[in-house]
Amino acid sequence: MAIREPLFDLFSYARPGPSRRDRLTPAEIEQIARTVWRAPEVIVKVLPRGAQTAGAVCKHLDYIARKGELELEKDDGERLQGRNAGEQLVDEWDLDLESDRRGVGLASTSQWSAKLVHKIMLSMPPGTPAKGVLEAARNFAREEFALKHRYALVLHTDEPHPHVHLVVKAVSEQGMRLNIKKSTLRHWRSVRSKPEAARR
Repeated sequence: MAIREPLFDLFSYARPGPSRRDRLTPAEIEQIARTVWRAPEVIVKVLPRGAQTAGAVCKHLDYIARKGELELEKDDGERLQGRNAGEQLVDEWDLDLESDRRGVGLASTSQWSAKLVHKIMLSMPPGTPAKGVLEAARNFAREEFALKHRYALVLHTDEPHPHVHLVVKAVSEQGMRLNIKKSTLRHWRSVRSKPEAARR
C-alpha cells in the first residue's frame, strides 16, 4: 500500500517574530497535523434560541426525540422514550420550578433571558460511522459535564451527516452556571472533540 504524502512537511518550530515565541505548542502542532492529513473535524454548534423557559426546553426535547420515536440518553445512562420523555426530563431537572421562581423574582439569576439549558449539536462529515459519532459525543459529554451539569443526548442519522443533539442543564448541581464563550468552543473543538473515536 502506498503511503500518502502530506500536503506539506510539518516542523515543530515557526519563524520567530517580534515579541513572540519561536516554537509551536503541542496543541498547535496536533491541530496542524490533523489539517495536513485531512482528518475530519467535529463541528460543534450551540443553538441560540428556545432555552429560556421550561416549555421551550420541553418542546426542543420532544423535537430531538422525534416525538418519542428516539431515546433520550441521560448522563446516568438511563434512557427515556415516549411522547412524554421531554416532560419527564424537565420535571427531573426542576426546570419548571426555575421558571416559576423567575415569575416571583426568586430565580438563581436576575436575567430573565438566561438559558435554562444549552442546546449543543456535534456533527461529523457524511460517511462517518454513526456509532462512532455517538461514542465520541458520549465521551465528550462525560469529560466536560459529568458530576457537574445534568445532560441528555440523542443521535440523529436521518441526514447525510450523522450528528448528536446534546442538551446540558445550564445550572450545575452545585449552583454554578455554565457560560459558553468563544474560547469554550475553541477548547471543545480542538481538545475534546477529536475525530479518532468517530472513525471506529
